Amino acid sequence: MTTSEYLIAGNWKMNGSQSAAAALSAAVAAGADAAPAKAELLICPPALHLAAAQAALGDGAVRLGGQDCHEAEGGAFTGDVSAEMLKDMGCSHVIVGHSERREGHGESDSLVWRKASAALRAGLTAVICVGETEQERQAGLAEETVAKQVKAGVPDGADGDTVAVAYEPIWAIGSGRTPDLDEIAAVHGAIRQALTELLGDEKGAAVRLLYGGSVKPSNAAEILALDEVDGALVGGASLQADDFLAIAAAIA
Repeated sequence: MTTSEYLIAGNWKMNGSQSAAAALSAAVAAGADAAPAKAELLICPPALHLAAAQAALGDGAVRLGGQDCHEAEGGAFTGDVSAEMLKDMGCSHVIVGHSERREGHGESDSLVWRKASAALRAGLTAVICVGETEQERQAGLAEETVAKQVKAGVPDGADGDTVAVAYEPIWAIGSGRTPDLDEIAAVHGAIRQALTELLGDEKGAAVRLLYGGSVKPSNAAEILALDEVDGALVGGASLQADDFLAIAAAIA
């Protein structure tokens, strides 16, 4: 571990109604007091449900985040949401560069950099996602791929307070499959090396590294116990409050 806290983040993706978002947020908030003291909890609902989630969370310790942001502060960008808008809604974090955005919306490393920079501009912490395809994994390029994404996507002036990096092997997302523990450790080591080369030893060591990709209560403890794993980016399991809280409880 490089910081005093783990970050357990729930990416709800495009799921749920407004009432379901409020109920799930309230359930997470109600169970947060039982989470380990070193666990920071973050939920990232769809943008339409941020207000309902914020109202349900109240003034408790659970953080609120967006799933994406535009690079601009405002303007003629129909359907987009700026980092400043997320900040105004009570968000503290925003996910950028998720593989579903990179692949489904053609987002490049340079666009991820601009979105992460926008997050910092607005006073949000950017959770920057990186990960390899199954073909890149089979070709032995996983570590090289994620190191390149880190160096291309982490903005100038980043540090442990303004950026976290989430490693999500693309082939593991929603599949129920995960890399083995040695593979996760190797990629997280490569990410840490890339961060220290980019930001310097002190700042690079302070950035939290999250693992994502079919994280669930049954595998969370062994993943979170690895060196250089400072939390988790949870997809499907974050849609059940008990499962999400159980992942946080798995922190040693």
